[in-house]
This record gives sequence, C-alpha cells and structure tokens, in this order.
Amino acid sequence: MPLFAIREANETTVYAKKGGIRREAPRPSTLKETIVKRDEFFWISTINKATVVVNSRSGLLEERIARLAARGIAAVEADAAVDGTKRVKKYIAYEPMLIAATSPEVTLIHAGRSSQDILSTARIAVVRDDAVELCRAFDAVLDRLLALAEEHRSTIVPNYTNGVAAQPNSYAHYVLGFLASLLRTRERLSQFLVRLNECPMGATVLNGTGWPLDRDGMAAVLGFDRPRRNAFDCTCLAPADLPIELASIVASAALQVGAFVDDIMVQYAQPRPWIQLQEGGENTYVSSAMPQKRNPGLMNNCRADASEVVAEMTAAFLRAHNVVPGMVDAKSTAKNSRAAATAISMFERFLKVLNGLRINPERALEELNSDWTASQEIADRLMREHGLPFRIGHHVASRMVSWARANNVLPLDFPYEEMRRIYREEIEEEFPEASAELPMSEAQFRDALDPRKIVEARRTSGSAAPAEVAAMLEEDRAQLAVFKAQTAALDEKIADSLAALEKDFGLFAAAN
Repeated sequence: MPLFAIREANETTVYAKKGGIRREAPRPSTLKETIVKRDEFFWISTINKATVVVNSRSGLLEERIARLAARGIAAVEADAAVDGTKRVKKYIAYEPMLIAATSPEVTLIHAGRSSQDILSTARIAVVRDDAVELCRAFDAVLDRLLALAEEHRSTIVPNYTNGVAAQPNSYAHYVLGFLASLLRTRERLSQFLVRLNECPMGATVLNGTGWPLDRDGMAAVLGFDRPRRNAFDCTCLAPADLPIELASIVASAALQVGAFVDDIMVQYAQPRPWIQLQEGGENTYVSSAMPQKRNPGLMNNCRADASEVVAEMTAAFLRAHNVVPGMVDAKSTAKNSRAAATAISMFERFLKVLNGLRINPERALEELNSDWTASQEIADRLMREHGLPFRIGHHVASRMVSWARANNVLPLDFPYEEMRRIYREEIEEEFPEASAELPMSEAQFRDALDPRKIVEARRTSGSAAPAEVAAMLEEDRAQLAVFKAQTAALDEKIADSLAALEKDFGLFAAAN
C-alpha cells in the first residue's frame, strides 16, 4: 500500500510500499513529515476532510460545524497514529470515534453521504494507487527489454515454432516481438487508469441524494478527473468490475512473461545452451545429489509468479460471478489488491531474469548451422531470383534436407554438386519444361544458407531487417515514454490535489 507524506506549505511526497521514496527527487523541505498509509482508513479520513472543505464552500456546512469536524478528524487520525487498531476500514466504525472526539453534531458532515459511496471511493482510490505502482514496475521491465534489444541487434539466434527450430532471427527482433505484445497490455493499463479515475462520491447509496452536493468539487480535491456519471454504477458495479479489469490486464502480461521464461527454459535441456542465466546468487542453485546441475531457480520462481497472477485473475472473476449488484463479494480491497501486488512481484523478479540473461552468439549460430532452419531461403530465392514456382523450389529444398539428414551432413558442409543433382532430379520429375541446371552459383547457394545473410536480406516492414529493427526500437521507446508521462502526470495530480486539500483543511483545524 502506498504511503502518504503530509507536509505543511503545500508540499507532498508519495512513497511506494517497496523501495522507499518515489523515484523522482523529493521536494526540499525542513518541515517535519507525518507518514501514513494510504489505506481505507486514510481515504475515509481524507473523504471526511474533502467533505468539510467542499461542503463549506458550497454553503452546505456552517463554519462552526466545519471546525468541529476538523478538530474531530484530526483527533481520530492522531489516535490512529498511536494505536494501529484504530485504523478502521469501514465508516460505521470510524464515525463513533469521530463523535467521541467531538459531539453528535459532527454527523452533519454525513448528510447526503453513505457508507456505500465513501467505501466505493476509498476502494477505487486504493486500486488507483495499486495501478500507479504497477505501472512503474511494468515500465522497468519494458525499459530493460528495450535495452536488451538494443544490445543484441546483431545477435542471430534460432527461433522455434511448434517447439521445433524454424528460422534464424535477430535476438533484438525476437525481444521486440514480446515488447509489442507487452506494450499492448501497457496501453490497456493506461486506458484503464483513465476509466478508473472517476469519483463515486455523491452517489450516496445508489441513486444520488436530495442534497445539492458539489460532486465535481469532491472529485477534484481527491485527485479524480471527474465524478462517475451513474450513481448505481458508482456503488454497485464499478467497485467490482474495475478490479476485475485490472486483474485481467495483469494476467495478460503474465502470459507473456511466462512464455518468455518458458522459451529460455527449453535451452536448459541442452548440454550447451545458447541462452541461460548467469550462475550464482539467487539466479541458480545446485542439486543436492547431482554436482553438474545448475538449476535456474530464479526463472522457476518467476514462472510461478506468473501463474499466481493468473490465479488471482481467476479468483477475482469467481468472486463476482453469480452475485447480484450491490453485494460486497467482489469489492474487498485486501483481496483485489492481491492481483496488483502479485503482478508487481512478478515484474520485479522478471526484471532480475532479464538482467541475469547471458547470450552466447557463437553458440546460437552454431545451433543454427547444425540444423536446416535456412532451407526455406533456398525455395524463396529460387522463386524470387530465378522464377521457379515456389512449390517446386520447396520440394527441391525438402529433398536437400532429407539427403543431408540421411547422410549426417550439416548446412555448411553440404556439397554443391549434390545440390545440382537434387535440383536436376526434381525438375525432371515435376517441372520438365524448365531447365534442369541449378540456376544458383555455389556462392549464391552458400549465401542462401547463411543465417546472418538471411536476416539482413529481409525486406518487409516489421521484419528482422536491421533498419526495421532500428525503427521499431525508436517507435517503442516513444510509446513507452508516453505511457510513463501519463502515469507521472496522474501521480502528480493526485499528490498535488491531496496536498492542496490538506492545506485547505488545515485552515479549519487551525481555527479551533
């Protein structure tokens, strides 16, 4: 749960629950700070402060009652700072403490309100904090993937389909493929924050109130963009379906994290992997019985994290399934926050995996040259450069692979004269109207089997061609920068709104 540092002089700093202070430099201040959790208690208390400030501006709360309420709210917060058991999570538990600190007159602040819209607002605010923290953890992973792609623009590796080596690719292009998928998920997260950041206050129970509450004013001082439009949605539906949406978003990311890790794990079945974790630390651990083993524990745990995220998504959906509107089953802050917290842990561990990866380009190239991942290039070039029908060229290449495997011959050692014989046989059997002489020179034949040349020769947009990889890197950097700016702007908006509210509320508290 994020922390909130209340300062005088309209200065505010938000703290993250892991890693200490928020990543940007703190604002200079010599004033003493009071650090409190931004949990349900914080938001109930803050909503009360907002009610005092906004309703006083609207003329719905006379100054004497506003000051009485301010004194009581301050007293309740002070008691809770000493006794953590008083950080209650429901308004019906908060209000008796407020009355005890003042008098029953203070309950005038509750006119036109309900536990329903107060708790709905608190729950949405907690989800908002979770989502902002989640964005930062997600963005750290995306930054590292961009750096990994940049580092390996020229690294040529095998890629696999159906679990079988398929074609050569640059590792940068491979990573950018995952990045493209994850950026779609990150875009959904940014769009979700826009949908999320609407304030339920003023919905009362579910159909509004006869009091002319300033819903726009309440939304603004609590850092929301606007009030949520429909009062029934505010309290009965949004507090349930928005956490489910967040859970589905992080589960989508978990699928890609799991796929990325699993693709690396396949290499550990080989005696000489071309990609693996750097040994030692928390990356790997040794077997108790088999001295040769270096088990990739970090990746095992990361894959388990991804499964936990998907499990939390399932739990969120099941809690809301077959439940009439307005029930609390799917609204639990503690339960709904688990999806984001689990996803943050997954991203943090995945970042360690990415930082711990070690790629051996020579070994990757050796693996490519030990199989026939370049065989399609033969068919492609026979068609593109020499006019041979693709299917005939495909049959030529297939014959070449069959002969090579039967005779235990690798691509770099394939005899050019044998290729000429295979070509002649195929043409005579299936396409006798064409010349039976292989139109590729030996140099052209060797070039077509070179994984590096294959990648360099790609011509389509979005391909592994170096120029396309460079362009995609720049595009993805720019897109990620937009997402980061959006998150920073929302975070600053919330912090500034809460700081301004504390300052305005302080005027009432100081008047006592």
